[in-house]
Amino acid sequence: GVSDYLRLRGLHSITWVHTSRIIVNIVHSTSEYHPKVLRFLNVAFDGSGDSFIAGDHQGNIYVFDLHGNRFNLVQRTAQACTALAFNLRRKSEFLVALADYSIKCFDTVTKELVSWMRGHESSVCSISVHASGRYAITTSSDTAQLWDLDTFQRKRKLNIRQSVGIQKVFFLPLSNTILSCFKDNSIFAWECDTLFCKYQLPGPPEGSNILYKVFAVTRDGRILAAGGKSNHLHLWCLEATGLFRIIQMPAKVRAVRHLEFLPDSFDAGSNQVLGVLSQDGIMRFVNIQTCKLLFEIGTVEEGISSSVISPHGRYIASIMENGSLNVYSVQALTQEINKPPPPLVKVIEDLPSNTVSSSNLKMKIMPGRVQRPARCKESKIPTRVLKQDLTGDLENKENELSEGLNKKRLQILLKGYGEYPTKYRMFIWRSLLQLPENHTAFSSLVDKGTHAAYLSLQKKYPIKSRKLLRVLQRTLSALAHWSAIFSDTPYLPLLAFPFVKLFQNNQLICFEVVATLIINWCQHWFEYFPNPPINILSMIENVLAFHDKELLQHFIDRDITSQVYAWPLLETLFSEVLTREEWLRLFDNIFSNHPSFLLMTVVAYSTCSRAPLLNCTLKNDFEYFFHHRNNLDINVVIREVYHLMETTPADIHPNSMLDAFVALTKGQYPIFNQYPKFIVDYQTREWERIRNDELDFLRERQTVENMQAEVDEQRAKDEAWYQKQELLRRAEETRREILLQEEEKMAQQRQRLAAVKRELEIKEIHLQDAARRRLLKLQQDQREMELRRLEDEIERKVQMRDQEIAATAKDLEIRQLELEAQKRLYEKVESSSL
Repeated sequence: GVSDYLRLRGLHSITWVHTSRIIVNIVHSTSEYHPKVLRFLNVAFDGSGDSFIAGDHQGNIYVFDLHGNRFNLVQRTAQACTALAFNLRRKSEFLVALADYSIKCFDTVTKELVSWMRGHESSVCSISVHASGRYAITTSSDTAQLWDLDTFQRKRKLNIRQSVGIQKVFFLPLSNTILSCFKDNSIFAWECDTLFCKYQLPGPPEGSNILYKVFAVTRDGRILAAGGKSNHLHLWCLEATGLFRIIQMPAKVRAVRHLEFLPDSFDAGSNQVLGVLSQDGIMRFVNIQTCKLLFEIGTVEEGISSSVISPHGRYIASIMENGSLNVYSVQALTQEINKPPPPLVKVIEDLPSNTVSSSNLKMKIMPGRVQRPARCKESKIPTRVLKQDLTGDLENKENELSEGLNKKRLQILLKGYGEYPTKYRMFIWRSLLQLPENHTAFSSLVDKGTHAAYLSLQKKYPIKSRKLLRVLQRTLSALAHWSAIFSDTPYLPLLAFPFVKLFQNNQLICFEVVATLIINWCQHWFEYFPNPPINILSMIENVLAFHDKELLQHFIDRDITSQVYAWPLLETLFSEVLTREEWLRLFDNIFSNHPSFLLMTVVAYSTCSRAPLLNCTLKNDFEYFFHHRNNLDINVVIREVYHLMETTPADIHPNSMLDAFVALTKGQYPIFNQYPKFIVDYQTREWERIRNDELDFLRERQTVENMQAEVDEQRAKDEAWYQKQELLRRAEETRREILLQEEEKMAQQRQRLAAVKRELEIKEIHLQDAARRRLLKLQQDQREMELRRLEDEIERKVQMRDQEIAATAKDLEIRQLELEAQKRLYEKVESSSL
């Protein structure tokens, strides 16, 4: 393999290792002294399937581009993410649920926070996004919340008793149905807008001790797979609301940790391959019809923790138990996926769910190859084999299309799968419509420039995408240059816009598709121009009267004409009431059938919606119904159209009044004059006259405006001069007042200074007097101190004199005593001598 070591800001490194089956093995490690692996926790693909985001346990979010072989760090949340979603309506935005129970929306391009949503009190375990990308459901263990991603406001909140608990709440693909699965094995289906309970699935059969923990739904929303702590899988048919099959996995499987269907381009959404991730870390892919094990990924040594499959079914992104991320190529794993079916188409009969027991539903998984049996049906369908007709000389030449395709074979393929493969749809449409691709003729129309009728198209139809607006303007202008009536057709932008959006990268094909549609499926639309086609609406009303008199009488009683219930669908070609996928599926059938199929579709749309229509009483409700999306299965409508095409009497059938399909001529486009020419010419002349009058008026008004502007300018100058003079005068007066005020302030200041000076002089005198007194007192105190010292000296001298006198007296007394003693001694001596 090839290894690429890429560093992000010198902090982390991500290693890509390519192998044959594994496209890339991504290991996220730090570049510290002791490197460690940062574990990936969640991964989510975008709508295209070529890019995905992944988050690790430190909160780093990366975008991986498989087509461009590069990655980018788009966010650091600083906390682990618990769920991711990357298929929003704004392609660069994604949702991430964080460990603090909040949900944040970030932009991968600007790397900025778009919104912050709070409301959960426990960890969010899953995020389900509606097919339109406008709504999202976040699920935790105790609640599920519905969010509007346009305003990021919470619309609904589902609270459940703690004893029950929620397993998962999610949108069914391509529908407005919400499926809620609880821990007691109860499963409910709800209407998204009203939260009306549509149905509840019955409980598992007796003897089944499986507790559902993981779920998966096919892309067409018909089959629900459920599993848990068991090696059994339950398959539910949601149309029949019944269990139709129990699959027993191999004995190695003791518990199912994750389920996901593998999309296929040629199965019309009825996915037949189911990926089952078990407790041993191995994800096994089985065919739910033949119950054969097709392939598996992961090993016991390198187990898988969780897996996500891309929308187109080409890649499988698996988070491994060691924290790394593996991306597998489905084509390398099996060559049977995403391959066109063989010419032999076999519809296999399946038993109705209400006549079988749990014992005969069980089927064991066996090794084998991919098979493509039919989808689950509500009732028995007889087995039939459609073989390819090898006698080419006997085929009807009008069914032969360019590029070797055959219309009858395409119709057989369409009836078998319900729609054409997305990958080949545009090619099939071009073959069905037999587009001539007249580059020179189209260039001559485009070279005439933007038609005057569509110069201000953006004012009436403000389209966000500038490219889309330019393509629409160019297509409409080419149509207007091709035929004059299209410059005055008010609904032409509505009619052409879906095809402009679909073929915006090929304007020639876009123009020819719209032109072919107008010539064939819009026959007789312009005979009552500028009014709606009363003749076409009458055909629709006659068919409705034959098949549903009650509904038509309800329309009549409420004064609802065909211009209310039929014309809005025709002029927009159902683009307002259908999603993109539904609209493409419908036009697969319209382009494959007689032009009357479109008119029958209008009738079928009303008859299939008879229940809500019969409840409507106000005209505004009817108008709203036929201008907005409704809870209606397009597959049911298409089946009803085929039924109407077969059961409508010939005298009122539109195909007897409409011509068969006619392709555009090669080289030059045909002349389109199927409209009252005098009305269009008159309107053209009137529009031209109005435009000329308007131009004259505009020129005169421009002249008057110029004169008025000059007068206003001169008046403004004069007014400015007078204002300036007034300002100068006021400024002069103001300055004089300021001078007077300053002089008065100076006089007041001089007075204050003189008063202060006097106060200072007085203080100085007082200070001098106080100093003189202090000096005199000091001199007096010094003299007193000298006197006290003299007195002390005199007193000391007197004391010294007295002490000396006393001492002298004592000395005299002692001398006297000594003399007396000597005298007595002499006297004794003298007496003794005698």
